[in-house]
Amino acid sequence: MIAKFSDHLPLYRQESIFGRAGLAIPRSTLAQWVGMTGVQLQPLVDALRDVVLGQQVVHADETPVQMLAPGSKKTHRSYVWAYATSQFSDVAAVVYDFSPSRAGEHARNFLQDWRGTLVCDDFGGYKASFALGETEIGCMAHARRKFFELHATNKSQLAEQALRYIQLLYEIESEVRDVEPGLRRQIRQEKAVPVMDMLHAWMIALRVLVPEGSAISRALDYSLKRWAAMSRYLDDGGVPLIIIGARTRSGHGLLVARTGSSQGRYAAARGRQRS
Repeated sequence: MIAKFSDHLPLYRQESIFGRAGLAIPRSTLAQWVGMTGVQLQPLVDALRDVVLGQQVVHADETPVQMLAPGSKKTHRSYVWAYATSQFSDVAAVVYDFSPSRAGEHARNFLQDWRGTLVCDDFGGYKASFALGETEIGCMAHARRKFFELHATNKSQLAEQALRYIQLLYEIESEVRDVEPGLRRQIRQEKAVPVMDMLHAWMIALRVLVPEGSAISRALDYSLKRWAAMSRYLDDGGVPLIIIGARTRSGHGLLVARTGSSQGRYAAARGRQRS
């Protein structure tokens, strides 16, 4: 299991390695062990999911992975969805849920009747959950990325100005990271609200001046479309400014599990490799 999921050694290679050591272990047997391990771990996965969904604030993000369909010799894009507790929570946990597509039903199936505050990007698959009563918090990091990429590619001065505003917000968040929620909200109201107001006014004024369809117009449109969701953090000290990347968090001693069938876990981990 460690060789397959941590060292990324597909089972056909492990079969050869064991063979060189004089151990004739068929690939089918190795695959059966993987499946049995998945079944044994499922109660842990279910318990971890309950922990994550027991929180009022949950981070969600999805990452594409290439899955090799059995027998087809072709890959197609699948997704691993990460659901994590907030950095302000007393519990640090993240659950990975594999799905064969990016359809919004996969997020709804995982969240089910949970009705908390979801920190996410602008992916349309989450919208149905908001209609059912979840609260949406937009991620400033996703908005920042649009300007960062534009500045990195074209040295855009307009994008650089946006990054300066957003950096001020990041610095305020660094200041309030370890304080209690009530004080965090108070400081945000005093310091972050004026910055957000200036950034918003600057974006609105700039949008009418830049060409339609340009890279800077697309970056502005993303932020302006998401403005209400990205501003909600100002009024709630328990929610963050940005999504803390679950892939980053999983490397810092957190308890991690994948949900779904054994085949789902298996496909998500192997990517383009054969079994």
